[in-house]
Amino acid sequence: MIELTAKQAADAIRSGDLDAQEYFDFYRKRAAADPYNSYVWVADETPAIDTSKPFAGVPIAIKDLFCTEGIPSQAGSKILEDYRPPYSATSVKKLTDDAGGTLLGKTNQDEFAMGSSTENSAYGPTLNPWDTTRVPGGSSGGSAAVVAGATAPWSIGTDTGGSIRQPAALTGIVGLKPTYGAISRYGMIAFASSLDQAGTFTRDVTDTAMLLSAMVGQDPCDQTSLGLPEPVRIPTADSLKGIRLGVPEELSGEGIEEGVLKAFNETLELAKSLGATVETTHLPHAPHGLAAYYLIAPAECSSNLARYDGVRFGFRKQADSLLEMYNQTREAGFGAEVKRRIMLGTYALSSGYYDAYYGRAQKVRTLIAQDFKNAFDQFDFIVTPTAPGVAFELNSKTSDPLAMYLNDFCTVPMSLAGIPAISIPNGLSEGLPVGFQIAGPAFSENRILDAALALEKAIGFDGSKAYA
Repeated sequence: MIELTAKQAADAIRSGDLDAQEYFDFYRKRAAADPYNSYVWVADETPAIDTSKPFAGVPIAIKDLFCTEGIPSQAGSKILEDYRPPYSATSVKKLTDDAGGTLLGKTNQDEFAMGSSTENSAYGPTLNPWDTTRVPGGSSGGSAAVVAGATAPWSIGTDTGGSIRQPAALTGIVGLKPTYGAISRYGMIAFASSLDQAGTFTRDVTDTAMLLSAMVGQDPCDQTSLGLPEPVRIPTADSLKGIRLGVPEELSGEGIEEGVLKAFNETLELAKSLGATVETTHLPHAPHGLAAYYLIAPAECSSNLARYDGVRFGFRKQADSLLEMYNQTREAGFGAEVKRRIMLGTYALSSGYYDAYYGRAQKVRTLIAQDFKNAFDQFDFIVTPTAPGVAFELNSKTSDPLAMYLNDFCTVPMSLAGIPAISIPNGLSEGLPVGFQIAGPAFSENRILDAALALEKAIGFDGSKAYA
C-alpha cells in the first residue's frame, strides 16, 4: 500500500481492488506511530467511508492551522490549546464532505505559521524524515514530513512567504502554492491575510493536480476568493517544446549553495533537451522582497493576533484584573517568534512610522509584482532554486532570525506578487533533497502543472528514499 500514490489508491478503491477501510487503517496506524513529531492529533478510529465519492478512503493530513469542527485546531500555539472550532474551513469541507477524503490527522507547524523550520511550535519541533537531526522546513513542516515519511499519502498546508514550497524542497516532495484567492481562506487561522494561501503536498505532480482540483473555488464566506477560470486538469505533458523559461539572476546566483545551484543548472539543461528555451532575466526589485515581506507580514499578524486575549479562545491565565489577565495570557500563550513579529508589526504600523516602513514596503511589493508582469511578457515561466540550501540542523539558526528568514529568499517574491509557484524534487545535494521552483502568471496553474510533470519525468528523482 505504501507504494501507491493517492491517485493510484483512489482508482484502486473505486475499482474494488483495494479495500477503503483497510487502506485508511493502514495509514492511521502509521500516523499514530509517527517518529518525526509530525502530528499533533491523529484519528483514533477508522470512520465509515462512502465509497461513492472520488477520494473515498484516501486519508488526508491537514495542517493544524485549518479549523476542523470538534477537533483540536491550535495553529501550533499554546494560546489556542485544545481549541475545538464549531465549524470546518471551506477547503477542508471540500476535501472531506464533497470529495470524500478522510481526515487522518492534524499536522505540526511553526506557531501561527511564523517560521522556516517547524521549530517554533508549542508542541515541539518536527524532524526531517531524511535526517532526523535536521529540520523539515517550515512553517508547514509537519505536512511535508508526513508525506516524505509516508505516514500520509498527501496533505495540505499554507504558504505565506514560502511555507509550502520550502519544506517541500527540503523533504523531497512536490509542494504547490496556487494563485492568491484560488482557494478560500475561510477557516484558516490568519497570519497575514493578504499573503496566506492554502496549498498542497504530494508525492508527484499528478496527485497535486488531483488535490488542487478538489480545493479551488469561489466561496461566499471569503470575499477575496476567486477560484480558477478553468477546471484543473490532470497533466499529461512530456515535453517543453516552445516553452520559454526565464532565470532571474537575482534569485539564482549569490547566496545559493553550490550543490543546490549545480542541481538547478543540470535541470535547466534537461529543460533545454525537452524543447524549452532558457534565458537569463532580471527581477530588479526581488532582492528587496524579504525586507518588504518582514514588514508587511508582521504588520498584518499584529492586527490578526490581537483577538487572542484569553477571553474568546483556548488558553487563559488567571489574574486579579482584566488587564492583567490579558497581559499574562499573551505573555504565557505566545512563543518568542510570534512576540517578535507582533512587536515588529505594531512598530511598523505606529503613528509617525507607517509611511516610512509599512507604506514603503507596500510600494516595493507593487514594484515586485510589476517586475514579474514585465518578465511574463517575455517568458512563460520564471524558474529558480526553491531554497538556497539543504535542510539545516536543528537549533542551528534559532538564535539568528535573519539567517532563518533568508531561507525564504527565493520564494517570498512570488508570494508578494500573489502568483502561483510549485516546487518539484530536484535530486540531492550532500545526500539531502533540493527543489526546483516554477512560477507562472496568475491563474496559470494548469500550464505550471504540465511543465512540472514534464520535468518530473525527465529528472526521474524518486523522493521515496525516506519512506520507512
